[in-house]
Amino acid sequence: MKPATFQYLAPDNLQGAMEYLSENAPDANLLAGGQSLVPMMNFRLARPKVLIDLNLIPELAFIREDKNHLVIGAMTRERDIENDKLVHEHSPLLHRATLNIGHLPIRSRGTIGGSIANADPAAEYPAVILALDASLKALSVRGAREIPAEEFFEGALSTALDADEILTEIRIPKAPEDSGAAFEEIARRKGDFALAGVAAQVTLKKGIVKGVRVAACGVGAGPIRLRNAEEIVRGQSITDELIAAAGHAASAEVEPEGDVHATADYRRKLAGIMTRRAILKAIECAKGPE
Repeated sequence: MKPATFQYLAPDNLQGAMEYLSENAPDANLLAGGQSLVPMMNFRLARPKVLIDLNLIPELAFIREDKNHLVIGAMTRERDIENDKLVHEHSPLLHRATLNIGHLPIRSRGTIGGSIANADPAAEYPAVILALDASLKALSVRGAREIPAEEFFEGALSTALDADEILTEIRIPKAPEDSGAAFEEIARRKGDFALAGVAAQVTLKKGIVKGVRVAACGVGAGPIRLRNAEEIVRGQSITDELIAAAGHAASAEVEPEGDVHATADYRRKLAGIMTRRAILKAIECAKGPE
């Protein structure tokens, strides 16, 4: 199929994009990597009257350090994140999650901001930025605001962005010393969206879990912070019994829906299994080579 008729605008600077969006909201859509929006337009599930292409705005694509944070431009390609040395060093969870996204052509075109703003419940990046306590910068002609990841996602394909706002950058705290990270997911085929996925970052001090953040995708209307699972292992020396309890807590925390790919009960069980795997692998990474 072909998309419905729309007006195409391609600003070459951020100010121009904000002005176009202000003039045309709420009837405009922003085009980032297009990996979700373009197929939806082709099937006429999305029918924007105006399409504003962000791909000609160089100031939206970057990865840089800012004291204790990594700052990533919303139009940064997933492939660039996958290969970036700063990401490898300071946000291993982000790196490992990126490796799970689709296939190479998708990562070469897809952007971190596009994935986050699209807010697909099964996407990896929303769960990762929730687990990493990231914040997001939104700009409009009215000004700028910072939105914590905890407040950004409002449901399936729904975020706290106003109709005239552009997500411009993501601020991610650098991983603490003595921390380890893991991203575990299961899908029907490699490259498919996850039936269930879990992001975990764990900090160890003398064998005790001093810090832990865990979030899941694919098992609810959006990314879910698994706080009960975190509380079970925080402050503890890890045992098989604790890991099993964390998995059970995760299964109880999520509220998946069934679909043609998996029943709700199956996704709930997977959430517990992926939680156990992610926490264990993060702990092993935190211990380092023996």
